[in-house]
Amino acid sequence: MANPDKNEILLDDVDKKILEALMKDAKKPYTEVAKKAFVSGGTVHVRMRKLEDAGIVEGTTLKVNYAKLGFDITAFIGIYLEKSALYDTVIEELRKINEIVSIHYTTGNYSIFCRMYCRDTRHLKDILHDKVQKVDGIERTDTIISLEESLNRSIKL
Repeated sequence: MANPDKNEILLDDVDKKILEALMKDAKKPYTEVAKKAFVSGGTVHVRMRKLEDAGIVEGTTLKVNYAKLGFDITAFIGIYLEKSALYDTVIEELRKINEIVSIHYTTGNYSIFCRMYCRDTRHLKDILHDKVQKVDGIERTDTIISLEESLNRSIKL
């Protein structure tokens, strides 16, 4: 991993093979990853530590099928702010709503775009009415319900 510029991290082919293998299956043992990258398990361990220290790898996550847990609605909420200066305050309040799983500061029509999971449309309505729309600084919202997720993947390095 060369570092010609403090802001730019260059990955070599070994780093890319390691990342690609673990993005497909983060539970894959380092010994199996090492075989695919043609290096030792120790090398994978050292490279992963360097990738973590560089901030490229930030922990690991599970992909959860929320529908199987009773959350059948995936919704996206576009949020219009009264003033952009209220962004930090609004984000702080949105983080308190458990059903919201991602928040993005965006350009375009919305100041903020969120993804949330709800049990059903009544639950969605309650969250919007009783929580989201009561946050000071939110002027109005647009809600989009996802009918199906057709793709959710990591980019190929």
